[in-house]
Amino acid sequence: MSKTGKKKQFSASTVRRVLRLLSAYRGLLTLSLICAAVCSLLNLAIPLLVGNAIDRMIGPGNVDWRGVVRIALTIGGCTLAAALAQWLMNVLNNRMTFGLVYRLRRDAFRHLQKLPLSYLDSHSVGDVVSRMMTDVDQFTDGLLLGFNQFFTGVLTIAGTLVIMLTIKPAIALVVILITPLSLFAASFIAKRTYAMFRRQSETRAEQTAMVDEYIGNHKVVAAFGQEDGAQAQFDEINNRLTHCSLRATFYSSITNPVTRFVNNLVYAGVAVTGALLCIPVGGTASFTVGRLTSFLSYANQYTKPFNEISGVLAELQNALACAARLFEILDEPTVPPDTPDARVLERADGNVALREVAFSYSPDRELIRGLNLTVRPGQRVAIVGPTGCGKTTVINLLMRFYDVNGGSIAVSGTDIRGITRNSLRANWGMVLQETWLRAATVRENLCMGKPDATDEEMIAAAKAAHAHTFICRLPQGYDTVLGEGGGSLSQGQKQLLCIARVMLCPPPMLILDEATSSIDTRMELKIQNAFAKLMQGRTCFLVAHRLSTIESADVILVMKDGQVVEQGKHAELLARKGFYHHLYNSQFDPAE
Repeated sequence: MSKTGKKKQFSASTVRRVLRLLSAYRGLLTLSLICAAVCSLLNLAIPLLVGNAIDRMIGPGNVDWRGVVRIALTIGGCTLAAALAQWLMNVLNNRMTFGLVYRLRRDAFRHLQKLPLSYLDSHSVGDVVSRMMTDVDQFTDGLLLGFNQFFTGVLTIAGTLVIMLTIKPAIALVVILITPLSLFAASFIAKRTYAMFRRQSETRAEQTAMVDEYIGNHKVVAAFGQEDGAQAQFDEINNRLTHCSLRATFYSSITNPVTRFVNNLVYAGVAVTGALLCIPVGGTASFTVGRLTSFLSYANQYTKPFNEISGVLAELQNALACAARLFEILDEPTVPPDTPDARVLERADGNVALREVAFSYSPDRELIRGLNLTVRPGQRVAIVGPTGCGKTTVINLLMRFYDVNGGSIAVSGTDIRGITRNSLRANWGMVLQETWLRAATVRENLCMGKPDATDEEMIAAAKAAHAHTFICRLPQGYDTVLGEGGGSLSQGQKQLLCIARVMLCPPPMLILDEATSSIDTRMELKIQNAFAKLMQGRTCFLVAHRLSTIESADVILVMKDGQVVEQGKHAELLARKGFYHHLYNSQFDPAE
């Protein structure tokens, strides 16, 4: 199938999917159609009434004023009733559209939380945000315009066609013969705008991702003097977006002038044909001026929706392109659900066993192979090695953020693939190098894992993490609202809060991934003492680059190229004069 064929097929599948989503609003959709029908019928009655009023004004002194006034009052009533029906239709359409958008955003966010970590690792935050926010807004605008104008437009076309055939079939044929040109032009252009609007949406997402990336890392950009480079990159994407937008808008805007030209031909054909029929032949005319006036109004009403629908089609193409990008997220395969017989791990005993573990992020690049390890309850296991050797990957596997490609990992004697993910992760406490704090109060951040914690428990955890003192210096203490990512707190203070968060609800097993990397040496000693208390009787995995922080570990795993090349205590490994000896001494002598 050609690339164009695939895009058409993809667009059709998107339309079908949107219609399936709308099926949940059958009641509102039916009421909206009824309102559209009422509005169209009342608007269609007005030209006929106007024509009748004109025919009652035969000449000077020969005017049926009573009939004219009665018709004028009827026209006023029809106008008010049509306006009420239009208002009610808009209310129903808004409820349908924003209800659908609510469901889409809710389902997309829910689906995101079920996606494997590999998806989030391979897609930029800006692109995902653009799909969920900007694309959904664009979809809303197009759908709302379609509801508000498409229904009434189609009904108006059908209604005027029936009335014109009833009044004068000969003139109606002129309209019917010329109008298909307008439909052909609108259809021809609309089919070619979908790909352009999709490219516009993708480029907009790229720009959002770039802005998100540079704003979040502005200090680094400024530190390396890359403002001009960032500006050049932004300008390049912005130019592409401008080009895509202008191209999509230009081609979609051609539709309206083309259809207007055809519609003017229709109007002119009706006027000329009707005027000729109004000329008396043999003393009588086959067509009255009032009927001609009504017919011209109907011809205008008949052609006007084609202009509106052509504009709607262009907006719908943009809406469908945006909807398709959101559907791509919803179609991503989620993490396989827990097996029906999966065990709920109440409280792990601390036994962890890795047997012939093999894992790689991509099939063509092997990372971990043949990893074996047995950890007894309460042991502290340190994982060290050069960057990229697989230290953090081991942590990801223990938490089941990724599943092993080969071998097995067991906790409390059970393969973790046979344990529910939630219960497994509830038995691990994590403090990572990268801190994450919500835009909320200090209290809410500390009590994230234990919302029902008392003030005494919270303060005790903060004191144990040496965070209580600086928290008390904040404007509202524990009720101080932190900005996004921790606001103005230093990186060390953020990490202290993350440590206190784990100390508030200590699980049976701990993972400390460079947990003190952002804390000064003096504070680090205090934290190490606090961790020593926290780790008592708990299995603990420590990932560290500063090897001086793990000298007291029960077991040190030395990793290189995805394999454990050495294993033992600190003194034993130094005495072997192997790879660990080299790593340890390189801290003090880089040339080592």
